[in-house]
Amino acid sequence: MAHRGTNGSKLFMTVLYTVTACSAIPISDLLDRASQHSDKLHSLSTILTQELDSHFPPIGRVITPRPAMCHTSSLETPNDKEQALQVSESNLLSLARSLLQAWADPLVVLSASANSLPHPAQNSISNKVQELQEHSKNLGDGLNILSGKMEPMAQTISSLPYRGNNIGQDEISKLINFNFLLSCFRRDSHKIDSFLKVLRCRAAKMQPQLC
Repeated sequence: MAHRGTNGSKLFMTVLYTVTACSAIPISDLLDRASQHSDKLHSLSTILTQELDSHFPPIGRVITPRPAMCHTSSLETPNDKEQALQVSESNLLSLARSLLQAWADPLVVLSASANSLPHPAQNSISNKVQELQEHSKNLGDGLNILSGKMEPMAQTISSLPYRGNNIGQDEISKLINFNFLLSCFRRDSHKIDSFLKVLRCRAAKMQPQLC
């Protein structure tokens, strides 16, 4: 029992040290790290899309759902950099966190589906989706710390539930639905990356036109 107590104390001290250390890191440094993860997320999703396109049925391009059907489409976000520059720092971070949180469940679906995806690059795709999950978690942890350093609005997360639990049974459906879900993630990862880069520029007190 004493041994367990010692281990528990060590774990508590480790967590306490980590939280204390993170709280001492300047916002600009935290935003630099967050931007690195968000950039990786968007780059990976772009590479994955290209790999899927190498073996995508022509009919799929015709019947793939429109972007407006992505489960995150109901969230109102800036359409471009100029609009993003008009949004407060706390609101931008809230939007980024809301989008990222909305992909927790869909990324699990993508990961599980990738294992049986009818595609020659199935192993590579599966590995990259697992990387997406890892970077998404790391980014989420970083944004949680950031939100605690900003105004309360930054801690607000909009609920964007995902109600799908599989991507279909036949090969065509699997490819089309996997590609659609991934394309939605790619779009949202670009938004997250853009919002964080604007925040990073503001924290570094750079001119808006350079953001």
